[in-house]
Amino acid sequence: MELRQLGQDGPMVPVICFGAWPIGGGMGRVDTKQAISTVHAAISEGITFIDTAELYNESESILGKALKGYREKIFLATKVSGDDHSESHIRSAVDNSLKALNTDYLDLYQLHGPQPKWPIDATMSILTKLKDEGKIKYIGISNFSTNETREAVEYGNITSSQPRYNLIFPNEQDVINFCGNNGIGIIAHSVLAKGLLGGKYKPGHQFAKDDERRLFNFFRGDLFVQITNVTNTLNQWAKDQGRDIAQLAIAWVLANSQVTSAIVGMKTPHQVIQIAPAAQWNLSKSDLKEIQHIIGDLQPKWEKDTT
Repeated sequence: MELRQLGQDGPMVPVICFGAWPIGGGMGRVDTKQAISTVHAAISEGITFIDTAELYNESESILGKALKGYREKIFLATKVSGDDHSESHIRSAVDNSLKALNTDYLDLYQLHGPQPKWPIDATMSILTKLKDEGKIKYIGISNFSTNETREAVEYGNITSSQPRYNLIFPNEQDVINFCGNNGIGIIAHSVLAKGLLGGKYKPGHQFAKDDERRLFNFFRGDLFVQITNVTNTLNQWAKDQGRDIAQLAIAWVLANSQVTSAIVGMKTPHQVIQIAPAAQWNLSKSDLKEIQHIIGDLQPKWEKDTT
């Protein structure tokens, strides 16, 4: 598995990061044994960068079981979630994550999103203390705008940023450019757009009540049909190359040299085997032009219902 350096001060990490949201049940319940087998399959493929968060249901505790005997091989990232960035909450969240993950340090600790009511200077000060104490090694942010990132870097060293970035919703290039110019590594999330770019789901599909994807606009109505028309063509283009659309979506993200790693959620060993070869697919400039021609002027908005 190809490695890239995470930011200007971080370690070398695999270009594919195991996204642990699905094994925690975020896209429907996953059997614990299956989840652990999936993690082990990923490690076997060289996917030793794992990303989770405190709000990913049972994800952290499952990883705590799965990583027994593997911890020193893994670059482990998690996040503080929710709207409370007080020192007491962040410290409690870190301690809870350490316990659930069965580890005494976190390689990367990230703010899951900006929280304007909590001054970023104070939040960065808390994270820096935790770093000095050895509980976390690197500090990261997620879902921060360019301006929010610019403000955060004034108050501490940020190793990485997680923007949403994929073939159909490539709207974060501005923050990616800012991070690239300031030595901040990019860990792209939603690379498969919640499975939209996995080639499995077609218009009319009904997601289970415990599957968050039922709340997204791009899995419903005319927009789903419009996107599917494009993804069907992309899938055929990938098949002509001996690949599939999921591998294409990952390779497209990694074709951006400013991206360090692409987070891909996987919940079966089969998905791991399907996904891993994408790390070796280097798209040419000609390939990228053909892909853009297929996508055309499709520019959907990413929207999620709150209920």
